[in-house]
Amino acid sequence: MFRHNQTFDLDGIPLRLSVNRRARRVSIRIDAKGQAVAVAPSERRLVDAVAFARSKHQWIAERLAARPAGDGYKPGGTVPLEGVPVRLEQMAGASAARLVDTPGGMAIRSGGQGDAFARRIENLLKRMARERLAHHTGVHARTLGLKAPKVGIGDPKSRWGSCTPGRGSIRYSWRLILAPPEVLDYVAAHEVAHLVQADHSPAFWAVVERLIGDHRPHRAWLRAHGAGLHAVGRS
Repeated sequence: MFRHNQTFDLDGIPLRLSVNRRARRVSIRIDAKGQAVAVAPSERRLVDAVAFARSKHQWIAERLAARPAGDGYKPGGTVPLEGVPVRLEQMAGASAARLVDTPGGMAIRSGGQGDAFARRIENLLKRMARERLAHHTGVHARTLGLKAPKVGIGDPKSRWGSCTPGRGSIRYSWRLILAPPEVLDYVAAHEVAHLVQADHSPAFWAVVERLIGDHRPHRAWLRAHGAGLHAVGRS
């Protein structure tokens, strides 16, 4: 009998089993940590998810091989900021990271070494993410005649945002600050739309389109580049 969160060897590939009651069918995904996950709508159907994973063994292996590798935050390296590569520069002392405009383009300068340098870089990115997402969330809420919800950020493994209408709150992945601004704006519109439509019905997508127009290019961008965003900062 297979169990939720069980991990076993799928012909040389570690496969984690996951039960998602909202899932409509069995599926396979690669999570933010680079692990293959077989998803089923119930524990009883985990056996079907495992069989499906076996049939997709080559696809899983190819996706894992193609997954971007992170390189941490290192002086001289770059990180994407709003879709544009930005250099990381180290300064003497223990100053906080800040975004600066240099003759060679935008750069993030920070004090600290090793883990301290990395923490300062990521703290800046998180602050910027919270500010941008709070702004876009407020704009979309006002368009719908709603009170601006509380905005929080985190680093979820797979979701870019989650809405809790009963609490009037939305939580986002801080990694959206790494994506182009229009993609971040799409996710904000998506979550605000959930304040009035809890599901993903045609009525929900009509609200999203009212807020930003055609959402399909932004969804496609996240599908194509999401793994790369999750790899940023991880070594």
